[in-house]
Amino acid sequence: MTKTYKPIPEVRYRPLKECLTIKQSNIDGLGVFATQQINSGMVLGICHIKDKKAENGYWRTPLGGFINHSDTPNCIKEENRFTHNLFIKTNRVIEEGEEITLNYTLYKIK
Repeated sequence: MTKTYKPIPEVRYRPLKECLTIKQSNIDGLGVFATQQINSGMVLGICHIKDKKAENGYWRTPLGGFINHSDTPNCIKEENRFTHNLFIKTNRVIEEGEEITLNYTLYKIK
């Protein structure tokens, strides 16, 4: 008996949501920017994955690696209470072209 397999739908990995892009930042190096207006309270994705083997207990995702610091950020980090992964959520409306920023709290500044 021959089995017929359905083809697997094309899987496309996107390290950033479609409303985000990485480009040159006026803050430092590269940064994450909005490609369209983003509503307040929107989850932008996972920025750090909890893993006790990692140097600071977390692995940074591309989203977490390119977000720059601000003392007046437009996003906050929240922790998933089950996985303890950290995700980024907007704390106000972000305009198209605006840089996504966080107040860094995970790493000690030396």
